[in-house]
Amino acid sequence: MSDMLSLTETAERMGLGVTGVKQLIKEHKLLALHTVDGVVVPASCLDGELPVKHLPGVLTLLHDVGCSPDEAYAWLTTADESLPGTPLQALHENRATEIKRRAQALLL
Repeated sequence: MSDMLSLTETAERMGLGVTGVKQLIKEHKLLALHTVDGVVVPASCLDGELPVKHLPGVLTLLHDVGCSPDEAYAWLTTADESLPGTPLQALHENRATEIKRRAQALLL
C-alpha cells in the first residue's frame, strides 16, 4: 500500500477537524480504509489539502456498484495498460472522463 494517513494527519493536512474528514468519508468524497492500525486515508487520494479532483464522483460511482472501500482502492490503484497507468493516476492528471466512464460501465 502507498503512504497512509491517520484521520488526524488527514485532518491536519486538509485544515479540517477529524469530524470533517469523517463526514467526507461518509459522503464518499474521500476514501478511507480499515487496517489493523485503524482507519487510514491513502495519501495518494489527496492533492495538496483537497481530495483529488473528480475522486468524489468516482467514489460515488464505485459505491453505487457495490464496491467496498478496499475494492474501490484496488480498482483505483491497479495499473491498466489501456490508460496508461492507474485510474488514480489518470485522475491526478485530470483525465477523469475516461475513468468515470469505466466506473459507470461497472454498473452494467
